[in-house]
Amino acid sequence: MVEVLVVGDANPDLLLDGDVVPRFGQAEQDVEATVALGGSGAIAAAALARLGVPVALAAAVGDDDLGRLVRARLAERDVGRGALQPSTRPTGLSVHLLRGDDRAILTSAGAIADLDVAAACAAIGPGVRHVHLASLYLVDALAARGDRVLAAARAVGATVSIDTNYDPAGRFAVPPWLRDADVLLPNAAEAMALSGRDDVEAAARDLAAGGATVAVKLGADGALAVAGPEGDVVRVAAPPAPPVVDAVGAGDAFDAGFLRGHLDGRPLADALALACACGTLSLRDRGERGQPTLDEALAHAGLGAAEGARP
Repeated sequence: MVEVLVVGDANPDLLLDGDVVPRFGQAEQDVEATVALGGSGAIAAAALARLGVPVALAAAVGDDDLGRLVRARLAERDVGRGALQPSTRPTGLSVHLLRGDDRAILTSAGAIADLDVAAACAAIGPGVRHVHLASLYLVDALAARGDRVLAAARAVGATVSIDTNYDPAGRFAVPPWLRDADVLLPNAAEAMALSGRDDVEAAARDLAAGGATVAVKLGADGALAVAGPEGDVVRVAAPPAPPVVDAVGAGDAFDAGFLRGHLDGRPLADALALACACGTLSLRDRGERGQPTLDEALAHAGLGAAEGARP
């Protein structure tokens, strides 16, 4: 039975590392190439499954080789594929040009924007405890009609989290229903853009004013969270990091760790520590291969496995 439904995007990521600054004129450049599962929704779903959460993904993919690759990668990670939606457009693709601690991303949206919100809502049935929305600014229908997903989740007693991810247009238009979510999971830049505040704690408090729990990713500085308008700001330092191989998807691994802790009823600081551990451990390998198991993440966070056991 599916416990969490992730609604958002799915596509392959082509990760290029090395001499990645293009030089035209048919200049050959030596790079290291890796094909990984991509799309914030798909990466978060795979990370949740790795943490032992029964999860399915609602996203649109094409009937093509890239779509079959996405389905195969999700199957390898035990992510439910019954809510995947077929599209007549090609499956999306993102090319990541990786250079040190920075990257450039080239995306062909393709089927990503074809998500059918009504079909996603129909997948929220009895047994679903939580719905996670990802990549609002890449999936126009989700940004426009995400309130229907919230209503469908509420109808079965499920909670809702949102990671808007970055807005490529830089506008960060805020849907009126965003603050109605139970959990918001921005990074620092996104939190400040969404709230219009220039201080990350003030941004978190602004986003939590409607009652949401807001967990903000601070990269190497760990994370902070606040639960609702009256909650104290909780800060957690980042745990020791392994040698960084690939940072793509670390924020989605953070989301998965926080949601696992939240669903298990762990205290806010513990859920935040678990999230930081998941994000940090994901750095150790390319793509979804770095995502930790629950035991690995708990050990890295210094948390006891028996605490907050799931009902």
